[in-house]
Parts: sequence; structure tokens; C-alpha cells
Amino acid sequence: VCSAASIPLFVAYYRRRLPSFLKVEELLRSGAIGQPCFVTIHQVAPPNKHDLHPDSLPWRVMPEIAGNGYFFDLACHQLDALDYLLGPIATAKGNSANQAGLYPSDDVVSASYAFESGAIGTGMWCFTTYLGASHDYTEVIVGNEGRISYSAFDLNLPVVLETNTGSREEFHLPPPEHVQEPLIQTVVDELLGRGNCPSTGHSASRTNRVLDQIIEA
Repeated sequence: VCSAASIPLFVAYYRRRLPSFLKVEELLRSGAIGQPCFVTIHQVAPPNKHDLHPDSLPWRVMPEIAGNGYFFDLACHQLDALDYLLGPIATAKGNSANQAGLYPSDDVVSASYAFESGAIGTGMWCFTTYLGASHDYTEVIVGNEGRISYSAFDLNLPVVLETNTGSREEFHLPPPEHVQEPLIQTVVDELLGRGNCPSTGHSASRTNRVLDQIIEA
């Protein structure tokens, strides 16, 4: 509808302009790990304290408001970042369940997906594990000459590059004071005719399609 009316549509996937993600993009474009082969997402966490009160559950776990709980709330950012870094995901499928019964939405999801580029991906999300299983270093992109590790949510963790020569390098790129400001600046620039915003209705719709394919498979 926006396209037909010649009205721009922007979506707040602001990781597309955060320093750590731009560093991952730079490493990929420079061939630091060669040809990307596969990517893994691993995000597990114990229940939020608010999840333990059935009479006052947070909106994020209510399907009628938020789709499918924390998976839709969090995985969308991870998968959208991969769309930006590795290109569109062509196909996706998965399994999901409500294991703990703390709230109406699913609390565990597994997925496999394939990029148009030929790279393959997997993902595991669980939001009801014991505290010791918490894991926030969620993305690893492996190529035929090395790998890149980074976190989608703990933006103070470094981007780590390891190569087949045995080298290991850490890039510490803390987020800006206002985390959405860099993306908002690209919106302003596009509206003023001096640049382009990398997160549009078209790119975001691809992420929504992938989420739906994983849950509906």
C-alpha cells in the first residue's frame, strides 16, 4: 500500500546500523571468513520473574497481542540481522511447544532455514531453562576460512573473529547512548533525499514470513 502511494515505510530493526553489526558486515564483505557456510542461533534463558504470576502476565507472552511470545519478540531481531548480513532467507521450518505451561504462548522453538545465497542456518530458543543454562552469545557465522561470533542482545560483548590461520581478534564496539539513533538518522537522511534507510517494509516483511514459516511448519 505504501509503495502504491509512493510513501516510504520504515521498520525499527535498528541493529542494521549499530556499530557491532556494521563490524560483522565489514568482516563478511572483506572475506575475513571466506564463503559463509552456516549460521547458528542459540538463545536460552530462565523464566522472567513476571512470567511466574499468571494473573499479571506480561504482554509479550500473550498470543493475541504479541503473536507467539518471546520468540516473536526476540528472534525477529536476530533473523532480520541475518537477512541484512547474509541476504534473504529462502525457506524456513521449525518446531515449537509450550513445555512449562507458564503462559499461553510457546516457550521453546527450534528452526532450520536456508538462505538464497546457499548458506544454511539453525536456531534454538528456550525461555524456561534453569539459570545456569543461560546463554546470550547467540550468533555464530561459520565460513570456509573462519568464523564470526557476536551477540544480538548483549551489545557490550565483543564481535569475535577466528580464522583458519589460528588468529583470534576481538572488536569491542559498545552501542551508542541512544540505541535507535543511528537507524533513525538514516530515516531522516532518506526523507531529506541524502541517503537510504536499510530497514524497510519490504525487508521486514521477509522476517515476518520466516517467523511464520518456523511456527507454522
